[in-house]
Order: sequence, then structure tokens, then C-alpha cells
Amino acid sequence: MKRALKWIGIVLGSLIGILLIAGVALHVVGRSRLNNAPEVATKPVAAAVGETAVARGEHLVNVISQCRGCHGDHLEGNVFLDGEIGIYLPAPNLTAGKGGIGATYTDADWERAIRHGIGGDNRVLAIMPSNYFSHYSDADLAAIIAYLKTFPPVDSDFPPRQVGFPGTVLGGVVGFDEFTKINGIDHAAVGGATPPEGATAEYGAYMVSIAMCGECHAANLAGIVGEDGPPPGPNLTPGGDLGDWTEADFLTAIRTGQTPDGRILDSEMMPWGTFSQMSDTELQAIWAYLQSLPALPDNS
Repeated sequence: MKRALKWIGIVLGSLIGILLIAGVALHVVGRSRLNNAPEVATKPVAAAVGETAVARGEHLVNVISQCRGCHGDHLEGNVFLDGEIGIYLPAPNLTAGKGGIGATYTDADWERAIRHGIGGDNRVLAIMPSNYFSHYSDADLAAIIAYLKTFPPVDSDFPPRQVGFPGTVLGGVVGFDEFTKINGIDHAAVGGATPPEGATAEYGAYMVSIAMCGECHAANLAGIVGEDGPPPGPNLTPGGDLGDWTEADFLTAIRTGQTPDGRILDSEMMPWGTFSQMSDTELQAIWAYLQSLPALPDNS
């Protein structure tokens, strides 16, 4: 009996040792992946000049891509994770105030961060939807940079991001593609011209991408299934509830938050208050694009 217990102890000790070694190895790998971005093809653009460009950038930042939702009402920054699973993660201050990256970022730095998910310090950015922002055209990105450069400085200094165990393993290895978006970007294909502005499916596809609609409604826009109750991001294709809507119904829902059947959209789940500031052309273009999609069943 004692001999059997001895062997059980040896086996258990060995397994614990193996697990500890594996944990340390994964920690080192994850930390390295997060702190050292790979070399990717980039396409820097120069900040645009002029009031028209700045106004366009303001619209894109505040309405279309809703940067304030993560970076604060004054782009002063915000803390996402404050020690949970070993991670301290702030969305940085984007202004040129104290602690703001706007004081040091070059045009090339802005392009790498926004379209490629790589920070000015060469870290892989976390919870930054660059997989959607990689679709930004050169002209629109130049307008965004122009707006950010003219934004009033705000003093808001956060400690640097810290990722410790087990966050290094969960975010740097197991859930790397979810925690960061760098692998979901075709880095060599970014840039190009803005689609002609109009109530067309082409322009609508562009709007849907940079407005991150797929974040809540799935990549194919056929919805994300909720664990309890109705899906948090319903099916937007003609195969979903919108299949019975008209363009007027869609515009009314976005402008007022009320659906044709009288339901009020949850403003926390669906930021219709911000999207209501889109132009008629932008909303009509999005509707045209949604109507051009195949009628898919709800994602399961």
C-alpha cells in the first residue's frame, strides 16, 4: 500500500511539475506575442488639411466608428480591465494632453494603430477593432488623423498596460485572436479610395465595415445568438426580422429607436442614438447593402 501511494505521489508530482513548466512556457510566449508585434505591410497616409477634412474626421470618429464609446467623451481614455485575470488594460488618451498618445504619435503611428492594431510602442493592441477599421480608405483615415490632431488636449494619464498571468495565457495564446485582431486583418490590402458616396450597396458595405456592425451581428450579419432570451445582435439579412421592413422602417428605427412593431431598441446594446446622426445617404446606403445580402437563417 505504501509503495502504491509512493508511486501515486511521484506521478502526481510529475504532472504538477509538467503543468507548472507548461504554464510558465505559455506565459512567456503569450507575453512575447502581446508585446512584440510582427512585421506587417503598412500604408501610411498624411493627415488631411482643411476644415472640410476635419469635419469629416469628426463625423467618422464620433458617429460612424464611435471612438468615444471606448476612449471617453473627451477622448481622454478609459480603463477596460482593472486587474481582472491579471490584466490592467486602458483605452489610451488620444489627445495631446498629459498622458495622451496624441502628443507623440506620427501620421504613420496613427495608421498602424487604426488599420493594423499595432501601437506606437510596437505592442499588439488589445480590444481594438482594427479588423473593421482596416477597411478605412486613405482619404477618410487622413481626415480622422486631421481631426485627432486638432482635438483639444485633455490631461489624463494612465499607467501603461500590464498583462500578467493568467492573462498572458488567456489573451496572448488561447484567446489571442479575440483579445487582439491583428490576425484578422489583410495588412497588405488596406487603403485605397473611398467608395463614391451615395445610396448604394457599395457605399453601404463600406459604412457597415467601419461602423463595426459585424461586432454585434456576426461577420455574415446573420446575428449573434444570446445565451438567454432574444439574440443581442439580430439577423440583419433579408432572412431575419428586417426581411419584412421597408427602407422607411429602417430609417425610422435608427432615427427614433422604435421598430415597426413598436419595440424600443435597447440603446446600450444598439447605439441608435449615435447612429441617428448619420446622414440619410449613409443610412440609405446601409439599407441597400443589407438588402443585397443573401437571405440567411439566424446563426445558431
